[in-house]
Amino acid sequence: MDILDLDALDPDEGEVRSAELVANDDVLVKLFALGPGGELSPHEHDTSTNVFHVVRGSVTVVREGEEEVVEAPGVVLHERGQVHGARNDTDEVVAFTANLSPMPS
Repeated sequence: MDILDLDALDPDEGEVRSAELVANDDVLVKLFALGPGGELSPHEHDTSTNVFHVVRGSVTVVREGEEEVVEAPGVVLHERGQVHGARNDTDEVVAFTANLSPMPS
């Protein structure tokens, strides 16, 4: 999938869609598209660093109970074990990649 072909995911309201872009022993890169009201629930990765790259719109990033709106182009670092998630509080589809390194087991 071409990362710039964000319309291919086309989530509905409240929906989250994702596509795996890269997966090898060193890294996992996924593309997430959130429809209006869509949410990637807070979670953590004990053994991987996670980096969000916001590529479309404004994403509300939730980290350790705090919230921050990050606009494209934006980058957010989540250290290993840090609880994080994302939400779309806009009326438009938003998109970001999530890079996990090393690849979670």
